[in-house]
Amino acid sequence: MKTKKLIRRLALEEGIPPGIFEKNYKAGRIAIMKSRLSKRRAVAVGKDLRVKINANIGLSPLASDWKTEIKKLDAAIRGGADAVMDLSCGKDFLRVLKKVLERSTVPVGTVPAYHLFSKYKNPSPEAFFEVIEEQLSMGVDFVTVHCGVTRESLNYLKKHPRMGGVVSRGGGLIFGWMQDTGKENPLYSDFGKLVKIAKKYDAALSLGDGLRPGSISDANDYLQILELKTLGKLFLQSRRGGVDAMIEGPGHIPISQIEKVVKDEKKFCHGAPFYVLGPLVTDAAAGFDHITSAIGGALAASYGADFLCYVTPAEHLGLPDADDVRLGVIASRVAAHAADVSRGRPAALKRDSAVSRARFRLDWKAMKKNLLFPEVIRADHLSRKVCTMCGDFCPIEQTRRVMKKIIK
Repeated sequence: MKTKKLIRRLALEEGIPPGIFEKNYKAGRIAIMKSRLSKRRAVAVGKDLRVKINANIGLSPLASDWKTEIKKLDAAIRGGADAVMDLSCGKDFLRVLKKVLERSTVPVGTVPAYHLFSKYKNPSPEAFFEVIEEQLSMGVDFVTVHCGVTRESLNYLKKHPRMGGVVSRGGGLIFGWMQDTGKENPLYSDFGKLVKIAKKYDAALSLGDGLRPGSISDANDYLQILELKTLGKLFLQSRRGGVDAMIEGPGHIPISQIEKVVKDEKKFCHGAPFYVLGPLVTDAAAGFDHITSAIGGALAASYGADFLCYVTPAEHLGLPDADDVRLGVIASRVAAHAADVSRGRPAALKRDSAVSRARFRLDWKAMKKNLLFPEVIRADHLSRKVCTMCGDFCPIEQTRRVMKKIIK
């Protein structure tokens, strides 16, 4: 559990009374990402806070190298990501993680299952926890753990196949391990051990959605809800053990069902912070899934999701490059801010009002100061009065003549 000093500082950063922040934190409605070994800044996600975004980077077994991944890290932080996750798998994964931990200024998360199955072909149950502790001892701030992938869900999937199957890499690896060994997922059956390890390093647990729907046809199916209910029970166990935790969510969800997804998570998981991948609102927009995700993310966060995992244009196509990372962060930041406006957060409304006033005054400098991405205002914009869209037919100029007696 975090100190009162840190809680107070984060509350002031968020613009909410420290007492309210602390109350929600103690109730588990807020999670703070910062290991006791980390010198990176702490970031909080949860009730009444600004919607945060995460950017994924990391090696694949077939592409990239550690230098490229560091470029992606820099692009993500420069673009405004609140946290990053290193999803490296294959060889050199620890080299990348060490570099990321050294260089990142924001919280760093991992998915230990990737390292586990990169390191061992047939890991023992004990190895699951050894790998997690190895990463946390390096200073990782939060870990995604696929605790809701169980023998019960495996047996159900055998009898009731999904159109999209299991699209979570970690979930799929653990399903395969259970199928081969006949054993229960250790992260579920010995969850208490996981909580003790996390508490040792004061790291946060992100209870992963290994059964998230990978197609619109599978949205809100039995497996998704089963996992959510399982994670809700484990969330309570985490909090009783003094460990910050959040719940990960889908996945591919049509617009009409996003509100239900968020309400289900808050109900079954006792108000825990909700960390969503997307949601992606269509299966058919490969190449532009940063847009698909921004649509779903804005809606999910407006209904109460707290933390958005970005999606890049390379989703469903291959490993993203640095420019894909940049575009993914931009789209996710727009979604998060749009949700903050919808939720009535004062800082977001203040920013939008400042931009609107600047536009009406045709004040390019003030616009640049308040835009989410001020770099879009260039020298040629600052050198002229009106923009090149309307020129002498500028409606704002005409409106100002009409409204000049009532607008100050």
